[in-house]
Amino acid sequence: MGSLQSLQKRSEPSNWTRIILKRIQKSHVCHMTSRGHFDVVIVGGGIIGLATARELAMRHPHLKLLVMEKEEELGTHQTGRNSGVIHSGIYYKPGSLKAKLCVQGADLMYQYCDTHGIPYKRCGKVIVAIDDDEIPRLKELYARGVENGVKGISLIDKTQLTKLEPNCKGQLAIHSPNTGIVDYRMVTHSFTQDFAQSGGAVYTDHEVSSFTLKGSDMVGIASKNKPDVLSHYVITCGGVYSDRLGMLSGGKGDPRIVPFRGEYLVLKKDKSHLINGNIYPVPDPQFPFLGVHFTPRMDGSVWLGPNAVLAFSREGYKMSDVNWKDLKEALKFSGLQKLMWKYWRFGLGEFYRSLVMRAQVRQLQRYIPEITVKDVERGPTGVRAQAMDSDGHLVEDFVFDSGSGHLGERILHVRNAPSPGATSSLAIAKMIADKAENRFSLQNK
Repeated sequence: MGSLQSLQKRSEPSNWTRIILKRIQKSHVCHMTSRGHFDVVIVGGGIIGLATARELAMRHPHLKLLVMEKEEELGTHQTGRNSGVIHSGIYYKPGSLKAKLCVQGADLMYQYCDTHGIPYKRCGKVIVAIDDDEIPRLKELYARGVENGVKGISLIDKTQLTKLEPNCKGQLAIHSPNTGIVDYRMVTHSFTQDFAQSGGAVYTDHEVSSFTLKGSDMVGIASKNKPDVLSHYVITCGGVYSDRLGMLSGGKGDPRIVPFRGEYLVLKKDKSHLINGNIYPVPDPQFPFLGVHFTPRMDGSVWLGPNAVLAFSREGYKMSDVNWKDLKEALKFSGLQKLMWKYWRFGLGEFYRSLVMRAQVRQLQRYIPEITVKDVERGPTGVRAQAMDSDGHLVEDFVFDSGSGHLGERILHVRNAPSPGATSSLAIAKMIADKAENRFSLQNK
């Protein structure tokens, strides 16, 4: 259950998932034989794209809707490779869309799982201050969580922390009882089933290569080795390819997506009792990423990490995965150059810890001293679609774009849907649907 072998098996579609996909494929074949025109096409079959498609289908059952996904299966990248945490909204700047949508999205996610019988665990989270110099930042974080309206959070001392996490070392902590875990790929396929039952179509193995204006009111969507698809309007939710999709209709070069690989360790099964819920660090403003944390999974395993190293491919899940186009584009980008110059010491440390497991375990031991190298093994990896501007700043909130000219008037690009996008997916979908209704006047269609 906690082994790498079992994790690899879990990455394969479950029987339940295969049943759903077969139903989707029947709809897919039906529409493939009589393509016709669509009212709205959503490009991207991850959790954001499918949540958006579902939301539009619920609001406008008369519209002919299509989801296009470049892979043969849905939710295979960020959706299927994230930590599986239902976040509560503590970390994010008060008043930001990110904060508002996370708090709303967590409530909506729990409600959706309850309604559709999707299992989850509301196992809670502690954000732990190890040293005295972290305590002021922890208290600022607590005040931020309160301002964001996060449910049930409290500051707890050593004694209270020990009751929740007996093996965790810390001076002070924030307890967030509303934080949970779920299998987001299962959620995504449930979204897909809702969409298909509402009459929506899904085309997998359709990698979009261009958008062109066809006549006065249609967009031609070209895919490699596939007939063009015609639609009145297009919404793109392309994740790690969101910037490239945006530029296909004349969108801005900023923000650029820079891929960072996150590598997890896995706690061996006989040591999984060391962790009860999520254990997170206090963010250090000197560094661009959060740092390692402890995440229980729905299958009973415990993931440790992730780190953050530059991926050599936008789908670079292994160190050996190299796409020279992706790598050259990233290294030539002035934003990444400035980020690397500013955080070169941090970057080298992350790369070292990527290669040397013992170094990564030393970070984990700050929280759980009992963990040793013998207690862990290398686990899964994911690639984070990090939006970055040309000054080297990480873009932390939502970015939308359309492009230019008459073509741009018919397209809405989701250029950045930052973490925690999975938690917030249902709330994000409502926001995207609102924007699409206003931009495309869908109420009048």
